[in-house]
Parts: sequence; structure tokens; C-alpha cells
Amino acid sequence: MDRLWTPWRLDYVKANRSELECVFCLTAEVSASTGQPVDAHVVDPLVVHLGRTAYIILNRYPYNTGHLMVIPRRHVATLSGLTTEELHEIADLTQRSEIVLREAYEPGGINVGLNLGKPSGGGIQHHLHVHLVPRWVGDANFMTVIGDTRVLPEELSVTAQRLKPIFERLART
Repeated sequence: MDRLWTPWRLDYVKANRSELECVFCLTAEVSASTGQPVDAHVVDPLVVHLGRTAYIILNRYPYNTGHLMVIPRRHVATLSGLTTEELHEIADLTQRSEIVLREAYEPGGINVGLNLGKPSGGGIQHHLHVHLVPRWVGDANFMTVIGDTRVLPEELSVTAQRLKPIFERLART
């Protein structure tokens, strides 16, 4: 039997969540007026940027290193359910995420997408989120193709430390 150690999953596995709770809403508990965390223990350490109506977080189960998600703070499932302000900020943060990923990792390309509804493949279909996945030629090697196992060369905490300063710098400009 093959074993792939994923120590960051233990907190998720042990968490006592009801099916009614949304992991993206729990992550986004911040003050609407200041944009700062309401409680430092509530905001996920993988959040790399907090916007006014949306935020950017690393995917806890990434397809590739640097896999980001842009998420509205408000619980909304569809693009048509977004306010104009939310839609504009999500577009802006998606664009900013592209800039950050190109600077930090120099990928050959980036997949950007949404999965709306369960049949589209969305794992969390009740809270809209935009995926940005950096891609390189050959990143889907034999481990993924034959072994059905992803190999990620960087821990999520290191990725967060790499990306946060770039987001902070761009937010000041």
C-alpha cells in the first residue's frame, strides 16, 4: 500500500462541523468596517489577502503549488447572485492573483475557473469560488497519471508566506 503523508488534513478530519456550516463562511469572519479578523483564531492562516467583499485563500487540497481561490465573503452560490461591487472585486482579486502567481512561481500558464453546481464538479457548490491553478509543462507526471497521487514540492504554510508579502505590496499600489 502506498502512503502519502498529509499532516494538514488532521485538523479537517477531526473538526466537528455540521453539514449546515460553510467552510468558506467560517474562514471569512472579519469585520465589515475594518476588513480585519474578528477573531484571529477564526480566520484561516491560509488566507493570503482580505478584500472588502471578497478574500483570497490557498486551496487546502491543491492541484498544484500556489492553487488559490477567490471567494466572496457573503454566502452566495452563483455569479448572478453577486452584487456589482462583489463581482468587480472578485474580478479584481482574480486579476491580482494572476499577477502574484506569475511573480512568485513563473508558471507556464494558469487555469482559472468556476464550478457552478454539483454536476460541474464543484466540491463546495453553495459558496461561489474562483480557482487559479498555476501550471507548468510536465506538472502532471507519472505519479498523478499512474499512481493517482499528487506531489507538491512546497508546504502550504510556506506558500502562504511566499504570497502574502506580494499581495500586501500590490494592495498598497
